[in-house]
Amino acid sequence: QVQLVESGGGLVQAGGSLRLSCAASGRTFGSYVMGWFRQAPGKEREFVTAINWSGGSGSTYYADSVKGRFTISRDNAKNTVYLQMNSLKPEDTAVYYCARRTDYPCSGYGCRDKSLFGSWGQGTQVTVSS
Repeated sequence: QVQLVESGGGLVQAGGSLRLSCAASGRTFGSYVMGWFRQAPGKEREFVTAINWSGGSGSTYYADSVKGRFTISRDNAKNTVYLQMNSLKPEDTAVYYCARRTDYPCSGYGCRDKSLFGSWGQGTQVTVSS
């Protein structure tokens, strides 16, 4: 069992930046996929980005809507994954969730299937004002 705890959300003006963190504890060894999803009010939870997490490689994948603005990264020593969000837009407003799947690795559109992510954090609110 793994526990995921997100932090770093908040209120920011359009064009600003935020960095979200997701700290993992528990069964953190092995290779797995870490992802970020988001859910806006009245909408389905959608894929944002994912990273394949193993000792060496760390290929990343992004939704088209955030490509070039968001960056996922990891710190193996801290068992933490980050989401750096730049050039934020009002439409980025949502609750952001960190998730993990042990079906490793993922590639391309295969990373987007949220049903394959078995562990989820509680979410952190990001609000972008215009």
